[in-house]
Amino acid sequence: MPISPKKPCRHPGCPELTDKSYCPQHSKLYEKQRGYPNERGYDGKWRAIRRRYLIAYPLCLECMRTGGLETATEVHHIVAIRNGGTNDYGNLVSLCKSCHSKITRKHQREYIY
Repeated sequence: MPISPKKPCRHPGCPELTDKSYCPQHSKLYEKQRGYPNERGYDGKWRAIRRRYLIAYPLCLECMRTGGLETATEVHHIVAIRNGGTNDYGNLVSLCKSCHSKITRKHQREYIY
């Protein structure tokens, strides 16, 4: 599998190149501001809910809407936890990685950190 080229760190003014969104220095800063996954509610209980949900709904909903069949690998909250959403099945949707990334990018533009 080919290796992706490194890209600039997303922190304003940082010249470092990285494989991820932020260089190691700014990654720590970003995580402190955002909170670690366990602090945001993505703990062992969430992982169990996620696993059961993917077993119950194994196909990507977005791909199915466009006539495709793709295995779901992500579980997306319709109403984000930070906005009062819950882990109830009615607030979850199964998505493939590609569709989840598209939806997440769209919502991140709407949310100001």
